[in-house]
Amino acid sequence: MIVYFNGTLMPKDEVCISPDDRGFLFADGVYEVICTWDGQLFQADTHLKRLAHSLGALRIPQPDLDELRQVATSLLTQNGLDRAGAQIYIQITRGAAARGHAFPDGPVSPTIYASVGPFTPPLEKWEHGVSAILIPDIRWARCDIKSLALLPNVLASQRATEAGAYDAIQIRDGVITEGSHTSVCAVFNGRLVTHPLTHHILGSVTRDVVLELCRKLEIPHSEYPILEETLHNAAEVMLLGTTTGVMPVIAIDGHPVGDGKPGPITRQLQAELHPMMLGGKHAG
Repeated sequence: MIVYFNGTLMPKDEVCISPDDRGFLFADGVYEVICTWDGQLFQADTHLKRLAHSLGALRIPQPDLDELRQVATSLLTQNGLDRAGAQIYIQITRGAAARGHAFPDGPVSPTIYASVGPFTPPLEKWEHGVSAILIPDIRWARCDIKSLALLPNVLASQRATEAGAYDAIQIRDGVITEGSHTSVCAVFNGRLVTHPLTHHILGSVTRDVVLELCRKLEIPHSEYPILEETLHNAAEVMLLGTTTGVMPVIAIDGHPVGDGKPGPITRQLQAELHPMMLGGKHAG
């Protein structure tokens, strides 16, 4: 595999990262994932804007975002993924410096790494739906930063895996926030509801697209907290994400959501979003 590392395209096994890199020592960095199909980067501008937000929040110098877009395109070509489904991973850390909690004295060059891998759309799960579990949200209070510090998400995802579920839906102070790697929407009385943008959730690119689709399709919608105690009244629940798309949740903690099948609003949104993600192919 050919990857990008600090200005150079090279074989992945030739990459050497310093043990003093603050991403390695402190998870002092951010990342972004962009889905592509046939070389077309889906919502690249929005993803790069979110990357810039995360870098700014951590006060890490921002690289040339147009150059990163060109890097992504080159990686797709170099790895033979420009005519298929792929996902691009970009990671930027504060760089390598003597270990200390405060920012390093003097200028330090950020470490920039990017790679690509194949993306296979989860067609069967889109069609039939998945299960989820509920867990406490134990993450820090700046979930709007797409930070490398993902240990709570890792633990949540492992809990879901051990329960045979697709994802873990997290709860903070009695309110549904988001999944371990997804946004959460629910439908009550024909209205789609999702958590408002705050520091407690990531500003999901797919969430933004879905809300725009709701406006286009005239689906009633609100950005409003979903209480844990009301979730069992939802007619539909769905998870959203870059590679998740619009994923129907048909059971939570072993209890069916609605009639236990993907609902009509979920199907409307899938029919609009998935062809956009996949260039009109294999939309499910």
